[in-house]
Amino acid sequence: MREWIDPKSVTVSDDLREVVGGHQLIAEHLMRKGITSVSEAKRFLSPDFYTPSSSNELPDIDKAVDRLEKAIKNNEKILVWGDFDVDGQTSTALLVEGLRRRGGQVHYHVPNRFREGHGVHLETLKGYLDGGIDLVVTCDTGVTAYEAIDYANAQLVDVIVTDHHALPKKLPDAHAVINPRRLPEGHPLIELPGVGTAYKLMEALYKEDDTTFLRDLVAMGIVADVMVQVDDTRYLLQKGLDVLRDNNRLGLRAMLERAEIQPPDLNEGHIGFTLAPRLNALGRLDDANPSVELLITDDWERARILANNLEGLNSQRKFLSNQVYQSAVSQIESDPALLEYAVIVLSHPDWHTGVIGIVASRLVEQYGMPVVLLATPDDTARGSARSVAGVDITAAIGKVSEHVIRFGGHTMAAGMSLPADKIFEFRRALSGVVRQMLGEVDIKPMLTIDGYLNLSDISLELTQDIERLAPFGNGNPPLTLVTRDVKIASRAQLGRRGDHLQLRIEDKDGNRQKVVWWRGAGQDIPMGQFDLAYTVRTSTYKGNREAMVEWLDYRQLTTDTIDLDKSSDVFKVSDYRQSDNPLADFETVITQYPNAIVWSEVDKSVNGIGRLALSETDMLVVWTIPPESAIWLAGLDTVSPSRVILFATQPDVDTASQFMARLVGLVKYALNKRAGQARLEELATAMGHRDLTVQVGLQVLRAMGKLDYKLTATGEYTLIQTNQGVSDNLEMLQHRLDLLLGETRAYRNYWTKMTI
Repeated sequence: MREWIDPKSVTVSDDLREVVGGHQLIAEHLMRKGITSVSEAKRFLSPDFYTPSSSNELPDIDKAVDRLEKAIKNNEKILVWGDFDVDGQTSTALLVEGLRRRGGQVHYHVPNRFREGHGVHLETLKGYLDGGIDLVVTCDTGVTAYEAIDYANAQLVDVIVTDHHALPKKLPDAHAVINPRRLPEGHPLIELPGVGTAYKLMEALYKEDDTTFLRDLVAMGIVADVMVQVDDTRYLLQKGLDVLRDNNRLGLRAMLERAEIQPPDLNEGHIGFTLAPRLNALGRLDDANPSVELLITDDWERARILANNLEGLNSQRKFLSNQVYQSAVSQIESDPALLEYAVIVLSHPDWHTGVIGIVASRLVEQYGMPVVLLATPDDTARGSARSVAGVDITAAIGKVSEHVIRFGGHTMAAGMSLPADKIFEFRRALSGVVRQMLGEVDIKPMLTIDGYLNLSDISLELTQDIERLAPFGNGNPPLTLVTRDVKIASRAQLGRRGDHLQLRIEDKDGNRQKVVWWRGAGQDIPMGQFDLAYTVRTSTYKGNREAMVEWLDYRQLTTDTIDLDKSSDVFKVSDYRQSDNPLADFETVITQYPNAIVWSEVDKSVNGIGRLALSETDMLVVWTIPPESAIWLAGLDTVSPSRVILFATQPDVDTASQFMARLVGLVKYALNKRAGQARLEELATAMGHRDLTVQVGLQVLRAMGKLDYKLTATGEYTLIQTNQGVSDNLEMLQHRLDLLLGETRAYRNYWTKMTI
């Protein structure tokens, strides 16, 4: 349980209360934020009363503008070099669109996360410079790109850096380095993200001409990069949300259409939980360059195609994230001693490095401890760390740097690589450092309360008053409110899998209020009287607007036994696993449920899809048996069905001869049709097996002298046909493959009889 911090008593003037709409709660909240005057309140609540800082206050911006004007006038080729997260994608799109509208001849490149990594990749840059690029403009990167910038200078190509990351001890020798971190501490521009920095450059280039059309991209980047919402950053977010709601950008319009979000209702939450994850899926799993096209295209059909592609990748991201999560939780449940360390360190060969950071954050939230997840597809473990308040995880890793190959990051997140056989030593050493850090400060989970309300005070009018404080986020969290002395009157499960709870709360006067507890299923529910902490917001459902109360925490007052109606079914099951004629039964099922998703791998007797194409829907038909528990549970989490219809087809790939024959066919296809490129997760889906089993199968082919390959950190293979001699470790690898295939056969046999 968290320690609740009551609000400090403040005195509010009548003028301040009036300017916020008359509600004492809102006025007191502003006072506690240090906003004490009417003029300050107006500037915070409305961008119309805020005077933004001049873009000319950024160091080097005049030099950058002069160079861009020269490039545009002389029709020089300009390369915009971005980054693959949402801040980098929106920065790239903003500069490309802004420069092209000004007459610039602009090309762009977003580096591939897996082949190039963050920053300016020198070999790729050389290719562009050989192609005649005259000027390079970076965005959301570049402040430490010494080697690349020195090379460009040697080729007589100028580089303009726009970035917002921490400054190194020495700036690169670029033509201009525009970074808000170069400003004095407390400057109104210092919290700009990469896209905000790029916007200020365009603002300076356009001079008195309008740049409003670019502000929707700025709002996207601010929210996605979790920037502190103060001063110009908050102003640009407020203005950008207005542009987003106008919905003039075709790519975003297509995304909103697919996500079923009405543009007038769009808020910062829709960016953070719906739009940004879809764009991030590109950078995490594939090439993020199409996201720039999506954000700048003026072709509606092309926008819809690109948005549909995003949906597919987002489904893959969800499945892979769920797979890693299920596997990680299974490790902890199997070995609870892992929680006795001060940091959770887990590893697995099947984990995709593009999503392990997402899962690490989820585990931090669940266990309240720093988490390190490591993928071990080969001898090198590559991973991501996420931390808790009071533990600078990058500094902690730095103190055990003898155990790692390389690392980097910031206070709350880091990336690293280390020898796969040294994970135990790394866990033990890092735990010791983190335990010391936690010992230096008394860390207690805290919940800051903004006010106390009666249930009868909660209304749509109140939420609309509170939302005058929006947009909420880093530096401006939603209000945390408390109602004292309530009890639970009823409970029902929400969501297709019943992951959430809808509760009815009742006070002593008989007033009731509906409360939603996200991911509340399985949590301890207070019995008897308790104080409830929550947030409120306006919700629109089927055209109706209402005040939605969202559960945060509770404080038990008395204990009692209460009888609640409970829904025991997470989903309904129709079981055909013992069917004598499964194909005939399948035809009957599909006739009855024509919109059902059919999950089938390898077996082509039905029209099904593989695990990576699964998406949320009501009806799920499981035709072939999944190869392991983590994949089965990840599939359920991804689809979240209300009904599951079970068949139990055994795919013919579970003996060594069947497995290797199919794998050879897939390898030949990759060599002949895809220039030898193959992704591990796609191969595993096509094989109907675990990633690890496919990895060992490829190792067997290599040991037989028939194949060689190069493997990236994310499981992307470049396959090369060879004719080498047989390796000494062939027999050992074949034995390992037999063991893995045996494990899958055993699981599939168990699955045919287990209780679902």
